[in-house]
Order: sequence, then C-alpha cells, then structure tokens
Amino acid sequence: MASEVGQRRVAVVTGTRAEFGLLRPVMRAIEARNDLELMVIAAGAHLIMPAVTYHEVKAEFAVADSIPMQTAGKVGRWADVESLGKGIGRFGRSFDRLRPDVVLVLGDRIEAFAAASAASIGGLPVAHIHGGDLAEGVADEAMRHAITKLSHIHFPATASSAARIRQMGEPEQRIHVVGSPAIDGLDRIPEMNDEQALRLGDPEAVMLMHPVGRPDEQEEAVASAAIEAIGDRRLLCLMPNLDPGRNGIVRAIEAQRNKPNITIEAHLPREAFVGLLKRLAGRGGVLVGNSSAGIIECSAIGARVVNIGPRQAGRERAGHVVDAAGESAGAIAEAIERAQGMTLPDSDHPFGDGHAGERIAEVIAGVNLAEPGFGHKRWAEIG
Repeated sequence: MASEVGQRRVAVVTGTRAEFGLLRPVMRAIEARNDLELMVIAAGAHLIMPAVTYHEVKAEFAVADSIPMQTAGKVGRWADVESLGKGIGRFGRSFDRLRPDVVLVLGDRIEAFAAASAASIGGLPVAHIHGGDLAEGVADEAMRHAITKLSHIHFPATASSAARIRQMGEPEQRIHVVGSPAIDGLDRIPEMNDEQALRLGDPEAVMLMHPVGRPDEQEEAVASAAIEAIGDRRLLCLMPNLDPGRNGIVRAIEAQRNKPNITIEAHLPREAFVGLLKRLAGRGGVLVGNSSAGIIECSAIGARVVNIGPRQAGRERAGHVVDAAGESAGAIAEAIERAQGMTLPDSDHPFGDGHAGERIAEVIAGVNLAEPGFGHKRWAEIG
C-alpha cells in the first residue's frame, strides 16, 4: 500500500513469538496514526516450520516481507553465526525494496541484531526498544548493547536502563524512557477460564525454561531438576526458544510425555499465556523457569515466580520473584515452597504504566530525522 503524503514509513521487525507479543501494542499504535505507515517484517524463528507464529503475525497485520534466517533442526552457536550472516544480507535487500524511513527492533536476539546491522550500515535510522537492560547470564547481553550502539532512537523500559544507555555515550535527547510494551494491554486480557485451563491440565505450575547457551547436557540437567522439584503438582511445560542448548531442554520435557500430571505444549498465544498467568496468580500457582515474562509481565499481574539460573541475572525485578539458590532439584523445590508461601507485595514494578506503544509511536512520528548523526537515507533524493 502506498504511503499517504507526509507519512513516515516504519519497518517493525519481529523474529520470535515472545518479542511479537511485546511489539503488538507498538504496531497497533503506529497503525493508528495518520502520520505513520506500518511495515511489518516477520523474520527468523517465526519462519521455522510449521511456522505457527508467522501465521499469528499474518492474522493480525499485513506482512510487508519475511526474512528466513535459521534452518530447521540446526541449533547452536555456529548455526546462529550462519543465520546472522544470512539475515543481514536479506534485510539489506528488503530495506532497499521497502524503503522505510525508520527501522524498529526490540531486545537482543540475532533477528534484531541482523536488522539493526543492515539498517545502520545502509544509512537508515534505527529505533531500539528495551535497550540498556542487564541480562548478565547470557551472551545475548552483548548483542543488546551492540544494537544500542547501532541505533539512533532509544526506548528503554526503565530509568536504570536509560542511565546505562547514557553511560554508553548515547545523546540524552535521543533516549526516551517509555516503559515496557509488555505491560501494555495486560488489563484487557481476561483470566483463563476453567474450560480453557482443563485443556491444558488445569496447571498449578507452568515451566518456561529457555537455554542460556550451555551444552545440551547441562541444559537438560537443569530442566530435569526443575521438573523434579515441581513434583506432583499439575504442570504445564512450554517448549523453549531456539537458542543454543534448546535440544537438551526439549529432551527433558519429552521424557515426561506419559506422566499423568504433566501437559506439554509447544506454544501458547499471548492472550492464552497471559490469561493463564492471571489464573495462576489468583490460585497461588507459580511460574518456574527463566523467562523475561516472569520478571516483567508477572510483576504487573502479581503471579508468583521462581527464577532459575543466570539468564535474568542483574535484571530489575519486583518482590514477586524468588531466585532459586542453585540449579539442583532441592534448591528449586525450596524456592517453590518459599514463593507459594509468601505474601505478595503491592504491585510496584519499574516497567511503566501500560502506554509504551503510544509513546513510542509519538516519538517516531515527531523526531527530526534530518539531525546530524542519524545518517538518514533520503529515498526521494536517490530515486
């Protein structure tokens, strides 16, 4: 669809199921403005067959382009290197064809890094959501900070993250503390009802464990310990993301396939996942693992969380999170008991008030792209 006169074209890159959930309110806010045109680019993990999450993106938004990166069945650091190189080249061709005015990315994964690299080297302004966060236990933290240095407009979720971006030398006037879009719209998602919950085994606990880049055997051992610690509770296991070490966690989960108290799902759409978290919150259940949803969304929902391992180390959190003292079954079991026995504090989290998407769209619409340092490619001047 051609842009209206004066519209600024914004290419929003989504590469994973989790980050799409955070980007949706931003996409909707961009789409709602007459001075912006939304271009959605679905990439990376969305396109791994059977491409379930790609179809979720396409069901809600017109997809301007799709960028395949990973190869199904190939997981590991060197597979990621290959996927990254492929992605940078493919994003470059896409941006040359679509001619966006701004490229918007979120987080720290290889899809965001590939898009930011291609755009920045190609002379396009890059906007980055959730820059400045700490995640000390994973290699992706380096990519998050690298994306910050490739970017021109910064949308940190918290004041602490904004301070880190300033410490990296980014200009104050380009840093906008907007809150996390993960909080946007949570109040409009209802708690999962009995019928829906029964289809998932009516869980008392949900395990969502992502790899942190260790060998498969180590990841498998930690996931197995978590399942052992959860014990006889009704448990829903969700499959991990595609980072190195995934295969070990999948093995640990698949080994539970025939246990009567355990249900396994590859993926829940965001509304179902948030609705389930609200159900857990209302019934004293617990989210076990190392997902950022446990740190951010659960802080607003008031769901109890047991955080395992280094993946969220250093990240700001509210009082609903209990960090396991170790990765053994005993340490995790003790943390679960503490979480379920604690009195939750009043909702007091640093991630904003649920209007991040609107703020991001407003800044993108109003920023002066002709300022020195944006490296803006003026498409009209080059034909």
